[in-house]
Amino acid sequence: MKRIMRFAMLVSIATLAAFASGARADEIPMVTGVHWTKSTEEQKKAYLIGIANMAQVELAYQGTNQSSDSQSVIPRMARGLKGQTLDTVREALNKFYAANPGKVNQPVLETIWFEMVVPGLQKNK
Repeated sequence: MKRIMRFAMLVSIATLAAFASGARADEIPMVTGVHWTKSTEEQKKAYLIGIANMAQVELAYQGTNQSSDSQSVIPRMARGLKGQTLDTVREALNKFYAANPGKVNQPVLETIWFEMVVPGLQKNK
């Protein structure tokens, strides 16, 4: 467990470093369903841990001054994914890309947002 957490922190720090270095959006690689379907289950979980850690860092940075929904997607993402685990998100993504081979070029974050967050927001009002 410690090894997974250390790896997750490393992924998070590397991701933050990429953003902090002033990288343009077109320089940041977009993880799509192509990458997802070719990845191992451990790689998929590490990717999701990195996203979760980025959200946690954002929430910690905001402290008691939480951003509104119009200022950040993080509060909506947290509400929309309420009750989900890394494994349920991973499994849902696996099922989505298996059932929708024509959408493998769709970014994984887009799939998470429209297939899990948005329906979760409706359910978790």
